[in-house]
Amino acid sequence: MWKCPICGREFKNTEQSHYCSVKPKTIDEYIDCQETAKKADLCLIREALKEALPEAEERISWSMPTFWKRHNILHFAAAKKHIGLYPGPAAVEAFSEELKNYKTDKGTIRIPYGKVDTDLIKRIAIWCYETGNHA
Repeated sequence: MWKCPICGREFKNTEQSHYCSVKPKTIDEYIDCQETAKKADLCLIREALKEALPEAEERISWSMPTFWKRHNILHFAAAKKHIGLYPGPAAVEAFSEELKNYKTDKGTIRIPYGKVDTDLIKRIAIWCYETGNHA
């Protein structure tokens, strides 16, 4: 068991990623509380989504940055070794050929740090919005 030195919570995994304090209320707060090495890729994804979905609202939903317009379009979140992009299962299936170099599972795409393809992320985001298939 590993005990967080900040909040005292105990975890099975050493240095388990978690929120020690108040959960972020905005995407800026979410990114600010991440490790420095992860922030650049999170900002790249956020900017790509803002370009692809200019009318969408930024929110925190399920404790993750979310782009929303009438429904959650997609989420993204920092993990230890990757950024999880959550566009939903239909998007993962529709883009399966382009995602063959990524680990995917149901509605999840795992993007390794340093390997963010903003053009692909934009296409997935637009597809999710236009088709109504969403997270």
